[in-house]
Amino acid sequence: MELDRVTPPKTHPITELKIPYPEEHILKNGIPLRIMKTGTEEVVRLDIIVNGGRLATRQPFLALLTNRMLREGSQHYTSSIIAEKLDYYGASLELSVSLKKEFVTLYSINKYFSRTLAIVADMVKYPTFPEQELKTVLEMNKQQFRVLENKVDTVSQKVMNLALFGAKHPIGYYSKVDDFDKLNVNLIKEYYRDHYYSNNTIIFLSGNVTQEIIQNIENQLGDEPWGIDRPKFEAKPFRILTSKEKLFFIEKPDAIQNSLKMGYLTIGRNHPDYAKLRVLVVLLGGYFGSRLMKNIRERKGYTYGIDSTLMSITKKSVFLISTEADNQYIPAIIKETKRQIDRLCTVKVGPAELNMVKNYMLGDFCRSFEGPFSLSDAWIYIETNGLDMNFYQRLVEEIRTVSRDDILRLAQIYLCKENLIEVVTGEKM
Repeated sequence: MELDRVTPPKTHPITELKIPYPEEHILKNGIPLRIMKTGTEEVVRLDIIVNGGRLATRQPFLALLTNRMLREGSQHYTSSIIAEKLDYYGASLELSVSLKKEFVTLYSINKYFSRTLAIVADMVKYPTFPEQELKTVLEMNKQQFRVLENKVDTVSQKVMNLALFGAKHPIGYYSKVDDFDKLNVNLIKEYYRDHYYSNNTIIFLSGNVTQEIIQNIENQLGDEPWGIDRPKFEAKPFRILTSKEKLFFIEKPDAIQNSLKMGYLTIGRNHPDYAKLRVLVVLLGGYFGSRLMKNIRERKGYTYGIDSTLMSITKKSVFLISTEADNQYIPAIIKETKRQIDRLCTVKVGPAELNMVKNYMLGDFCRSFEGPFSLSDAWIYIETNGLDMNFYQRLVEEIRTVSRDDILRLAQIYLCKENLIEVVTGEKM
């Protein structure tokens, strides 16, 4: 029988999203353990999540450096032994920090999980923060920071954050390379003591999870309380002071291209209009066939790419349009972007275009749950952002049912070109 290479496979609309819920356990010391048993390969992923992050301190880089220093030495292992043993057992370790959380992520082969977990548990519970290692880590981060500081996109984003949140907000503070010199071992130890303790921790486990692996976690991380005895850390809210100025230009004469960012603060994830507003933002500039891409990239040829995003930050979201282009095209890009916003506010989107965007979003959304560890990412997102367990189901339903009238209404309410803060970094226009 010959293969039919002409007739495309049948497609079906996505009407609901079936995501398996995590198993919920509580370890002996009170740490919540969320388990996603997925995949057939003999590998698991462990996420140890601590409440803290950038919003937990006014000291730039303190949360980041504390997290990164965990692997530089512990009570029973030096930094070199940690690296050698994890490599020997085929494990991978990732350390990262977000606005409100700090993550220690271990990927390990099932066969060696008890040994790799012993190393990671020692790092998290008994780090030593050796001073010589801190000097090395500080110097490495300084070098990385200097490289990023030379990129026009980085500069524009920092100025945008400053304009949106204000200089006293951890997001808006314009960090400098000299801020690394203000850090020391005592500050890091103090920050560690105030945030890394069992009452302030939640653990996610995903992959080919066995009862033996769960017992290993109980033994290594959940047998008894560790760290100080205090309730879960809650970051204090910071006041947002958005700039009244709307235009910012940062000159970089040697820039190959200019960076342009346009944005403002808008509604957060818990607002009833949030899910449908995401559809509007994607329609404007969130995928390759969007209004901005078709007009500014394909028809005008001003740039290789332009996008609009909706980034949720605490109780607000940032609506942001970003691109890089030759400095001579920046004024035209700004003008065309505002013209596309005006069109969305005055003319209903066509049914075919709206269906294209909805299908793209639903398909992309479903693809994000395909991998064995993607479910863990999904539920970590729910946990770390304080969302309820039905968030994804509601999101799919809102995307699926959004109408042309909804898009017009939302555009008239939330797409306001007069609110746009414009930041340009590069050569003078």
